[in-house]
Amino acid sequence: MLRLGVAGASTLALSRVLSACGGSSSPSSALDGPIDDSMSLVQRWVPDQLGPGVQRLPVSLADNAGLLTKGPTELTARVIDYLDDGVVADNLVATRRSLGEGTAPFWVFETTIDTPAIYALVVAGGPSDGASLQVREASELVVPRPGEPLPGFDTPTVDDHRDVEPMCSRLPEPCPFHDVTLNEALATGKRVAYLIGTPAHCKTGVCSPILEGLVPLGDEFTDTVFVHADVYADKAGTTVAPAVNDLSLTFEPVLFVTDTTGLITHRFEGVWHPDEVRVALS
Repeated sequence: MLRLGVAGASTLALSRVLSACGGSSSPSSALDGPIDDSMSLVQRWVPDQLGPGVQRLPVSLADNAGLLTKGPTELTARVIDYLDDGVVADNLVATRRSLGEGTAPFWVFETTIDTPAIYALVVAGGPSDGASLQVREASELVVPRPGEPLPGFDTPTVDDHRDVEPMCSRLPEPCPFHDVTLNEALATGKRVAYLIGTPAHCKTGVCSPILEGLVPLGDEFTDTVFVHADVYADKAGTTVAPAVNDLSLTFEPVLFVTDTTGLITHRFEGVWHPDEVRVALS
C-alpha cells in the first residue's frame, strides 16, 4: 500500500515499520505455530479513513527481518479502548489468507464499532500493545465509504487513455477492465466494481496479485461492470493519475463495490482475497 502525497508517493508505514504493499519478507523465520510477543502486527488497513460502522481489520505478522511468509491457520483477537483498556469486542476470529506463493499471509478481523475514538486490536499471543486504530466522525472522512454514492469519473479506456501512459500498468498486457469509463459503468444500471491500484509497481506485494484475482471474477459476475484505474499517469510512477486525485485517495489499492444504483456497498483496501469480493457480489 502506498501513501500518496501532493508531490508524488512514498511508503506508508503501517504498524511499527512496515507498509502493507511493500516490506521485505522473512522466510527463514516464518512459522506455522503460535505467534509470540516479540513479533509485530502489521496493520493493513488505512489508519485515517475508518468511520463508524463495520470495521474490516486485516493484519500480517512480522519480525525484525520483515514480513513473515507463514503463520497460524487461525488467530483470535479483541478490540480495546485505548484510553481505559475496556474491551469493545472480544473473541474475534480470523483465518489465514494468502494471495499466492511468496506473498505475506494476512488475517482479516471484522467487528462493528460505532463510537469515534482510538482503539487497539490485540491478538492473542502477540504483542501486548496490539495494533492501533482510530474511528473518526463520518464528517471528517474524505474518501467515499459504504452507504455513500460512488462519484463518477472518466477513467482511462482502451479507446481514450486520457493522458495516462500506460493506460494500465499490468504486464505483459493491460487488464480487461478498460472497455468503459467509470461514468459509463455507473450509467448501465448494473453493479460496479472499481479498482484503483498500480500492478506494475507492486508485482509481488499486493496490487498485482489482487488485480489478477479480480480478472476471473469479471467473467464470473456478468451482472457487474469491472473498471480499473492505474495510480500513476506515467511509466516512471512520478505523477499521480487524475483518478486518484478525484477521490482524494491517500492510499492504494482500493476496491469500491456498488449496488445497481451506484451506492457503495463495500470498500476493500490494503489487502483482500478474491473470495471476499465473491461474497460481496453474491
